[in-house]
Amino acid sequence: MNLESHYVDVHGLRMHYVSAGEGPAVILMHGFPDTHAIWRLQVPALAARGFRVIAPDMRGYGKTDAPPATGAYAIEFLCADILGLMDQLGLDKASLVGHDWGGLVGWQLCMNAPQRFERFVALSTGHPAAIANAGVTQQMRFWYILGFLMPVVAEHAIRANDWFFLRQMTRRPEQVAIWRAALEPEGRLTAALNYYRANLKLGRPHHWRPVEVPVMGVWSDRDPALGEKQMLDSVHHCRAGFRYERLSGAGHWMQLSATERLNALLLDFLRTS
Repeated sequence: MNLESHYVDVHGLRMHYVSAGEGPAVILMHGFPDTHAIWRLQVPALAARGFRVIAPDMRGYGKTDAPPATGAYAIEFLCADILGLMDQLGLDKASLVGHDWGGLVGWQLCMNAPQRFERFVALSTGHPAAIANAGVTQQMRFWYILGFLMPVVAEHAIRANDWFFLRQMTRRPEQVAIWRAALEPEGRLTAALNYYRANLKLGRPHHWRPVEVPVMGVWSDRDPALGEKQMLDSVHHCRAGFRYERLSGAGHWMQLSATERLNALLLDFLRTS
């Protein structure tokens, strides 16, 4: 299946996305350090089953503009990008699938504008309140974030030894090549790290609200960064229903390591809209 590549202007940001299929809209939002390409095995599967699939490069990534200011990556701007993309495409409503940072954006969108979303699938990342209250074990899993918060130092460490950091995150050379191609251009690695630097406020209670959109949370048991508790406890923050699915033997990038199982879950949940 051929993916169509498009650009739209969203509040002055040139945003790139790929799309395929016709039918109810589903927006796939990636996280760190990905681009729309992480969904390459989900887009055809969903499009073939009657969905209009839209996979953007989030701001700072891929072919989408990368504003230089750290504050430009605050969660409110990330959410505004998706709502603006929907407006440009004439979409009153859509379903969301978000992984990693894309999951956090999805939770925030469902808090802020529930009337715009049919369903939400959170991959890896639970509700922000559940993450913040998941305990010491979860906080210890986030050790790497302390390094990400250090300008220049973090960029140097990630590039060191021929991007050793990226090569340790996966055993898939083709995925490392995709990450490197996306992060090597000037300013792109800093843009990706600015997601962490601009959003420390997400750990504060006044940013937490219940979600009024049906949610499915999918967690993989070989995820080194996010534990199961933060996803399980998300049920307490979902007023329109919460379905939990556990993918055994899958790593953080379940789109690649558990493709068939994940695609089946997505189709089952999204079809019930």
